[in-house]
Order: sequence, then C-alpha cells, then structure tokens
Amino acid sequence: MGKRIVVVGAGAIGGIAGGHMTRAGHDVTLIDPWPEHVETMRTQGLHLSGMTPEETHTIKVNAIHLTEVQRFCKERPVDIAFICVKSYDTEWATHLIKPYMAPDGYFVSLQNCINEERIAAIVGWGKLLGCIASLVAAELYAPGRIKRTVPLGGDKHTVFRVGEPHGRITPRAEEVVSLLRSADSGKVTTNLWGERWSKLTVNAMRNGLCAATGLSGNQRDAADGPRSVSIRLGSQSVRVGQALGYSLERMLGMEPEMLALAGEGNKDALAGIEEILREGSKKRSDDQRPSMAQDMFKGRRTETDFINGYVAERGAFIGVPAPLHTKMNDLVHRVERGELKPSADLIKGW
Repeated sequence: MGKRIVVVGAGAIGGIAGGHMTRAGHDVTLIDPWPEHVETMRTQGLHLSGMTPEETHTIKVNAIHLTEVQRFCKERPVDIAFICVKSYDTEWATHLIKPYMAPDGYFVSLQNCINEERIAAIVGWGKLLGCIASLVAAELYAPGRIKRTVPLGGDKHTVFRVGEPHGRITPRAEEVVSLLRSADSGKVTTNLWGERWSKLTVNAMRNGLCAATGLSGNQRDAADGPRSVSIRLGSQSVRVGQALGYSLERMLGMEPEMLALAGEGNKDALAGIEEILREGSKKRSDDQRPSMAQDMFKGRRTETDFINGYVAERGAFIGVPAPLHTKMNDLVHRVERGELKPSADLIKGW
C-alpha cells in the first residue's frame, strides 16, 4: 500500500501539486476551507490548465472540507502532509493534521514565505521538510479551476526544491521530489535556507508592489517606475539575507550580488537586471498577477507581513535597514484596509 498524502490548502499551488500527484496514481486527499471549491472538485473534478493545451487536465480527486478531517480518526494514518495554506494560517493547519499522522509521518511546507519555524514549534524539526516552488505562478480563478500563468520549468528550470532543515540529502527528501515531479521538475537542495530567502526576495520584489498598484506582472516589469522600485526592493532583501548568513541562489536568472548592486545605483548591474526583467515579462501570460495581488483583488487578507514586513523585521534584527520594505508593507496595509485604492500613482516618487 502506498503512502497516504494530504494537501492542506487546495489553492493554486496546493491544487496543482495535489492534482498531479493524484493523476500519477498516489493516494491524495485535498483539504480546503472553501465549500464551493470542495463541492466542485467532488462533483466535476479538479480542472487544471496552463499556457499550452498539453497542460489541460480534469482530474477526479478526493476532496474534503476541513470540518470533515475529524473522520481521519477512523482511517489509516497520514504519512505525508503538505501544508499549502497562507502563512497566517500555518499554525492551525498544522494542528489540524498533527493528531492523524503516522509515527514516522512528516510535514512539508509548500508555501510562500518562511514558515518552517512555525511548523517545527508544533511538530518538531525532525518531522519537517521545506519545499520552494520556484518560478511558478498560478491562480484559483473559480471553484475547481486552476490556471498556471507561466511556462513549465521542465529541463530549463527546476521548479520544486525540497530540503531538510539540517541540509542533508535524505530518502524522505528524495521521496517528496519524486512525488512533485508529477507536476513539474524537482530536486533535493542542501541549501533550504538560502533557497527560501532567495524566493522570499523574489516575492518581496513583486507581490506587494502589484497588490498596492493593481499592476500585472508584465506591467510591473515593463514600466520604468515600478521596475525601479522592484529592483531596489530586491537589492535591500539581498543585503539582509547576506547579513543573516544565507547563501543566496540565482533569482529569475539574476545573480544576488548583481541585483544588490543594481538597486544601489551601479549602472552596469542595473542595465543587466533591467534587461533580465524585461525579457522575463515576454514569457508570462499577460494576466499573470502574484498571489498577493490576487488576494487584494478578491478582498482577502494579504501575506505582506510575512514578505515585505518580514524582510524589514529581519533587517532591523541584524542591523541592515530595509526601509523600502517597511514603506511597502505599510502601503499594502493601507490599500488592504480600503484607505487607498490600488494605483501606480501610489509609488510615484519612490
């Protein structure tokens, strides 16, 4: 009998991962708090699409509402629990599944931001792996329907990077990679924390900026003003990560030091980074928006405190100020509260 897998949070990334693992024949249960989404998946299947016809699938999945999880007490234990909820929901989602785990079961944080410490505080570091989803963007645009808005990574880019907190390569890390390869390319990383901060830097460059301005990803990278703000946000995040001792990875084809220098005014570095961002905008769907911008549009709580706010917080802790992140975090909160309407005018003069 194969491993029993649960995915807590069947949104864009959780739905893609869980749907493809199901399609590959694994025993997967998708758990979500949105009743209409759960009911649609039950009755019509989970419909996945992307930028090519080959990415279109309708998958019969096992989907349940989070209020039904208590029935797990009468079923076999859970071997692998993927936590795919928003950062602010991490603790309750972990507590929800913890009582039903097998003795050797473990959790995988497949989320934005850095949530491993929150999960470890509940289940222990020995029960936890982290997974970065690199260069993947998708949207749950209707109940039971998820659309990927960037190309597959395939052999050109490794999407899923799975790592142990201690950095060693283990059989269970390789097991998770094998599962996720049903959705896209994957590898085991010995640099979980460097990968995490690198992904956080990308999110900090993009998410709050699009949420506050209403710009799409392509509009953000094509316009001089927003692109400049994005680069300077990235630069400050790189400097904080370096001060914290992380070994940062290439991000969107950008070397960390080059990105840092670009935001600090180095003309050669700036020209190179701007070219990379402009070229990247040609590969995405025109309607691609980061998850925080999607949340803002739908009137949901954002993860800004866990992205720009977190960079600012850690910068203050280590003594490397990140004032633009503080400013962006405050702006997103004002838009979130309805004090301001999303507009590119909000960042003029930054």
